Amino acid sequence: MRLLALLFCVLPLGAADPVFELARNPQSAEFREALARVFKEPDLKAGKAVFTEGERFLFATEADVQPVLYINDERKTPLNSVPGTKLWTVAIAVKPGTSYNFHYTVDGKLFGGRTDVAAYLPDCYEQPGVPKGKLSEKITHTSKIYEGMTSDYWVYVPAQYDAAKPAALMVWQDGQGLTNRNPGSVQVVTDNLTHQKKIPVTIQVFIAPGMKGQQRMRSIEYDTVNDTYSRFLRDEILAEVQAKYNIRRDSYSRAIAGGSSGGICAFTVAWFQPDQFSRVLSRIGSFTSIQWKPGVIDGGNVYPFKIRKEPKRSIRVWLQDGSNDLENNHGSWPLQNIQMANSLKMTGYDFHLSFGTGTHNGAQASAELPVSLAWLWRDYDAAKTEQKYEQETAEKDKPLFRVVKLNRE
Repeated sequence: MRLLALLFCVLPLGAADPVFELARNPQSAEFREALARVFKEPDLKAGKAVFTEGERFLFATEADVQPVLYINDERKTPLNSVPGTKLWTVAIAVKPGTSYNFHYTVDGKLFGGRTDVAAYLPDCYEQPGVPKGKLSEKITHTSKIYEGMTSDYWVYVPAQYDAAKPAALMVWQDGQGLTNRNPGSVQVVTDNLTHQKKIPVTIQVFIAPGMKGQQRMRSIEYDTVNDTYSRFLRDEILAEVQAKYNIRRDSYSRAIAGGSSGGICAFTVAWFQPDQFSRVLSRIGSFTSIQWKPGVIDGGNVYPFKIRKEPKRSIRVWLQDGSNDLENNHGSWPLQNIQMANSLKMTGYDFHLSFGTGTHNGAQASAELPVSLAWLWRDYDAAKTEQKYEQETAEKDKPLFRVVKLNRE
C-alpha cells in the first residue's frame, strides 16, 4: 500500500494562498491543481507534509484506505477523499500561538507526521502599513574579558527610534539566527508590536556566540553560572552600542532573551545584574548541568534551588518549554523548566510558564512571540525607571505545577 502524507510549508510574509478556499470544493479541478502545486513528492512520501497559514492547517495524504489524523496524539478527524485520485485531504483550524505535532493512522498503523509545526498569530506576519526597522551590518568585537574572543553582533533599530529620546533595550543571544525576516521572527513581531504600542521603542541587539581561535565559546559563555558573560555584555558589547544609540540605562527598560543555552544565559545575566536587566525571556532554556563542575563552578541545574534559597531579585521571567524537549546526560529540560517555574512561583516572582508539546525547537516560541513580548513589557511606563514586580493575582491563585501523566502505561 502506497501512502502519501504531508509537506510542511509556511506561506510567505503577508501572503494568503487560495488553496484553503479551494479546499471547500475538493471535487474541483482547481483544487487538485492547487494540491499539485503545494505538495511536493519527496516530502509527501516521507510523511511530513502540512500547509499552514496562521490557524489554518491543510493536510493531504494518499492512501488506499481512509487515513485518520492525530494532532498532539489525540484523534482529530478522518480525511476526505478527492474524487478520481488516491488523495485524502482535510483543512482544519487550530488554536494559534503555539506548535503542534501530528501523525496518521492508516488501516490501524501509525504513519508519517512531524513535530513542531507552528501555528502563527497574526502579529507573526508582516502587516500592511507597519513601518519596518533597519538591521545594521555585522559588527565584530574582540573581547578583553574573554581574552581574544571575537563575537559578531547586529543592531536592529525600529522605525520609530528618535535619537533625541532614549530607547529601551533588548538583547538576544544566538543573534546570527535572527537576521532574517521570517514569520515569527523578532524583526517582524517587534515591528508590529511597536506600531501597536504594545512594547516601547526598543533597540534590539542580536549577538552571536564567540570564537577564540578554533574554540567555540557558546557553552562557556551561556551555560556557566557566574557573572562573566554579564560583565562582557555590560562593559564591552553594550558600551559600543550605547556609544552609537541613545539607550536607557535603567534595568526597568531592558530585557534579555535567548533559546536553549541562550535561554539560561538570559536568566543568568539578569540574576547576576538585576541593575542592568529586569525582563527575561527564556525559550527551551537549558537549566541543566552542561557546565556544572562540582565544587568548582555552578551549572544551570542549581538555579531552582538558588531561587528558593537566595534573596529575591526584581526580575520578570517568561519561561517556555515543551514536554518532548531533551533528556540526556546533562539533565531533563522539561523537568528543569517546571522546577524553575515552581521555584519562581513559591518565592513570589512575576513569571509565566508556557509549556507545550514541542521538542528542542523554536517553533512554539516563535508562534507565541507576540504574546510573550507583550507580557514581558506589559504596563511599561517610560516615565518610570524602576518597578517592584509582583506576581499576578491570577498566578497566585493557581497550584504548583505537577506531572500528572506519563507516556507509558
